[in-house]
Amino acid sequence: MTTIRDVAKHAKVSVATVSRVLNKKGYVSKEAEQAVLTSIKELKYRPNSVARTLYHKTSGMIGLVMPDITNPFFPELARAIEDVALTYGYTVVLCNTDEEVKKEKKYLEALKQKYVDGIILTTSSLSLHDYHQLDIPIVALDRVIDENIPSVVSNNKEGARSATDHLIGNGCEFIAHIRGPVGLAPSDDRFLGFKEVVEERGTANIVIEADFQIDRAETVTRELLKKHPTIDGIFASSDVTAAGVMKAAHSVGKRIPEDLKVVGFDGVPIGTMLVPSLTTVAQSIYEMGALSTRLLIKQIEKIPLDSYYYELPTNLVVRETTNQTEESHD
Repeated sequence: MTTIRDVAKHAKVSVATVSRVLNKKGYVSKEAEQAVLTSIKELKYRPNSVARTLYHKTSGMIGLVMPDITNPFFPELARAIEDVALTYGYTVVLCNTDEEVKKEKKYLEALKQKYVDGIILTTSSLSLHDYHQLDIPIVALDRVIDENIPSVVSNNKEGARSATDHLIGNGCEFIAHIRGPVGLAPSDDRFLGFKEVVEERGTANIVIEADFQIDRAETVTRELLKKHPTIDGIFASSDVTAAGVMKAAHSVGKRIPEDLKVVGFDGVPIGTMLVPSLTTVAQSIYEMGALSTRLLIKQIEKIPLDSYYYELPTNLVVRETTNQTEESHD
């Protein structure tokens, strides 16, 4: 295996000169630089990335911390983050926490020890002190952690308002909201948007909590429809939740959209695979991931940010679960 000493001997320069060429730091004459580069090529020398990481305390890696990779919303984000990171010369390390505090802490500590250059967080289970203590550039994606940590989110509240307005506009008189976990900012904002509209319009409503898992959503919706058979519209807090809602409706003999109209939230591909196809509030998922990556790289490279808060619009995509022929509304 070729070493840096072999390169120095072949190029007839010192090891320090080879190091300066590799690290692009310090003065090296043009002749010496060319000799080193020629020797590296001829000897097929590959720098020890681990040693370079330890020396520079950087790695060219970005940590991506996610709560649940099985939820199709998060792989969509990950794809955008990876695409943009690669164009800037960074690689992405994915960490799936399963929404467990201990697991998130363990991953963050491991990422810090590996000298990742920055972290994109789509979780927020730890305290603000824990995140600041990392002393690494951070971007919060799909949530707000602190005003001093850049955040990229969707306009969840306005998206929920459009979903609820759509159900009422299509004749729904008793609407249920299968909301996401209490205390999770996106699900809280969607709940608030729903409540604002039903209260403004005087529409009968009921709210029940579920997580973003299809089985849990199916279970709570089945119980809800048995207890309240006159529910004729459901706004689900995610597309995965909506899939569970549709399974529950089928199991109790409710036809969609004739007996029950359903709207989801996210705009992931699963919506077009369901039968009937799902009306949903689509987030700008790829744009969210891409923007968060650019913000992180700017921090890593010490480039000032124009803003620490970015809120992207949502779009109501109308499909068969609300029995409309039109394609979408902005």
